[in-house]
Amino acid sequence: MKIVVLAGGLSPERNVSLSSGAMVCQALRDRGHQVALVDLFFGLDDWDKEPEALYGAPIPEAFLKVSRQAPDLDEVRESRKTKGPSAIGPGVLDLCAGADVVYLALHGACGEDGRIQAALDLLGVPYTGSGYLGSAIAMDKDLTKQLVAEKVTTPKWQTVTVTEEDLDTLTAETELPVVVKPIASGSSIGVFIAKTRQELRHALEESVRLGGRTVLEQYIQGREIQVAVLDGKALPSIEIIPKQGFYDYENKYQPGAALEVCPAEIPREWEEKIGQAALTVFRTVGLAVYSRADFIVTEDGTPYFLEINTLPGMTPTSLVPQEAAAVGIGYGQLCEVVIQKSLEARKKGE
Repeated sequence: MKIVVLAGGLSPERNVSLSSGAMVCQALRDRGHQVALVDLFFGLDDWDKEPEALYGAPIPEAFLKVSRQAPDLDEVRESRKTKGPSAIGPGVLDLCAGADVVYLALHGACGEDGRIQAALDLLGVPYTGSGYLGSAIAMDKDLTKQLVAEKVTTPKWQTVTVTEEDLDTLTAETELPVVVKPIASGSSIGVFIAKTRQELRHALEESVRLGGRTVLEQYIQGREIQVAVLDGKALPSIEIIPKQGFYDYENKYQPGAALEVCPAEIPREWEEKIGQAALTVFRTVGLAVYSRADFIVTEDGTPYFLEINTLPGMTPTSLVPQEAAAVGIGYGQLCEVVIQKSLEARKKGE
């Protein structure tokens, strides 16, 4: 097949996406496909050959590793030759239109929030993962919780718009400890566990910088366990044990920063309960093909649902490939399964 792998884009998770895209591109090429790796934001901005020459073009070595810090998006914007407000670089949609399928290796805004899915739907181009509506819902942590709160256990939460004017009030009145997180972001960017007023103030100031819309979530003490859904089934769970701090951006993507145990060493009844909760959220939100749900599990085995990711990472340290490997599905095969099941989902209108 001719496959365009879309990665990068204009998101705080840009570097993670480039790593996912590079890995997926190489795996699919190894399986005999014609694959073009394309940066959603830059497109053909700096490409001086025919667009078709992207199929088989070398994969930049720098894409394979995720830097310790999220990118400066202002610098990214300024570095594109073709200035302008478009989040889609020159030639991207034309290239996608000529492919058999587009593999979405995007993460975060303008990749995981349903907008590129809607654009590809309008073009009649099949793509991987969930459709535009399920993607948009899952990206909004508040809306997702509202939909699933009566079906699964989730921490208490409130959603606020943080401004400079209400920093003092929120700092004084928010119950501690609390988890502060942007309403529509991933890779733990902008996420803080605040146990003191000083920590809360710092977290809220960062929320202002990231746009203001913020979820203030009850802090639940427990084990961090995540579970993927693939083709309508829950994969074996994986437990995340950071060597220091919590599972933040750096601990997610720096090799050796966290201990990852798959399958998680938990009782069978816990495993079944977590897997069923992941499937319940998956179906309630209206997702398709695959996802990864995040939970905190308390001492009594209660899984508290945190959020669900519609385009999970496929980097060298990502979790879904580890969960798939636990049931004998290698990385390249996983990419193939995602493509085949996505083509079936698009035909069904999912």
